[in-house]
Amino acid sequence: MNDAVTIDRAAALRVAASPIATLPLSLTINGEARTLEVEPWTTLLDLLRDKLDLTGTKKGCDHGQCGACTVLIDGRRINSCLKLAVTLDGAEVTTIEGLGQPGELHPLQAAFIEHDAFQCGYCTPGQICSAQGLINEGHAKDRQDVREQMSGNLCRCGAYTNIADAVLDAMEKQA
Repeated sequence: MNDAVTIDRAAALRVAASPIATLPLSLTINGEARTLEVEPWTTLLDLLRDKLDLTGTKKGCDHGQCGACTVLIDGRRINSCLKLAVTLDGAEVTTIEGLGQPGELHPLQAAFIEHDAFQCGYCTPGQICSAQGLINEGHAKDRQDVREQMSGNLCRCGAYTNIADAVLDAMEKQA
């Protein structure tokens, strides 16, 4: 019996010392096709920020409660802190860096500036990505709809009125 325990411990030590394999992942990120090797536990947020240096997407609560990490997956908004990267093979990911070009702001970016829809700016990338997803979904028709459907994106500075103004303005311009 003692030999069996010894063998099990030895086998466990060999497994524990073995490197954990990565998995292949193909994504289109901000219009660029990427092939990556990713550890199975890596969230999309950590992949974007730590591996690809796309730091516009913010890590807020890391529990899907604040919306600072919102990005677009195939045009739909998602909290990237809750999504394992390996589950997105073949997806199109758009971050704040992919929504405008230097010298040519995206209509939502321009509207956020025009309506002073940010103060500290920490939540702004997630707010803008969420707003673009909201526009893509086509469900919001008025201020109440915008406020309700963006309620998962928190602004600790309280710029909600200006954010709603910016989103409504961009909705009109993109229509």
